[in-house]
Amino acid sequence: MTYRKIAAIIRRERLADVERRLIELCVGGITVTPVKGFGEYANYFRGDLLVPHVRLEIFTTAARADEIVQAILDEACTERAGDGIVAVQAVERVVRVRTKAPATADSL
Repeated sequence: MTYRKIAAIIRRERLADVERRLIELCVGGITVTPVKGFGEYANYFRGDLLVPHVRLEIFTTAARADEIVQAILDEACTERAGDGIVAVQAVERVVRVRTKAPATADSL
């Protein structure tokens, strides 16, 4: 089985809608972390360039990655600079800490 890690950095105010959509898609797990940074949108007139966002991390099968990415894009997009980014990375393997067994498609 081939796995992917989806990492998305989005506006904090879009998180609830993204979470709702991922739950509708029966995504098996999500990690959300508050982050600060700047990229496309940098307000050089502020003393602090860092803008608060949230980072989502999702491990999934390769077969579901595109569907999940599209859902994040649909819900997070405001069509304004600073909406964020989504990255998809190949994952060599996923192992459950509790059972020490490889994760299965059903458990992701």
